[in-house]
Amino acid sequence: MTGSFNEDIEQEVYIKTFKNIDKYKEQGKFKSWISTITANICRDYLKSSYNKNVEKNIDEAEFLQIKDEKTDIESEFIKKQRQKEIIKAIDSLKPKFREVIVMYEMRGLSYEQISQKLKCPVGTIRSRLFNARKELAEKLIDLI
Repeated sequence: MTGSFNEDIEQEVYIKTFKNIDKYKEQGKFKSWISTITANICRDYLKSSYNKNVEKNIDEAEFLQIKDEKTDIESEFIKKQRQKEIIKAIDSLKPKFREVIVMYEMRGLSYEQISQKLKCPVGTIRSRLFNARKELAEKLIDLI
């Protein structure tokens, strides 16, 4: 028990001690009498429905955290599987389509830059890119 729970129990001990001081018999030690009151209050607290609800809420929070971690792992796995399928689909393209799609989509080159590197007109680059995307869409229909 930490924080406010300790303070609540401590306050309850003070209240019960104050209310029951007239019942204290000087036969035993005062410290023992207060220790007994404290032990009883602690037992009552641990048995209380409030404490059980707090523990239940903590358990639910821990469960949700574990579930979130599990979901993160699952989504990461799914993401990697999708990446593998995309790479496999790109690898299966005709070489002229594959090089254009890689240069444009992955390396971020412009039509003009690709045109200069491959020494072909910009229109040809646009056409190849269109056809590469069309083929990829057909191959990756399950991912879309």
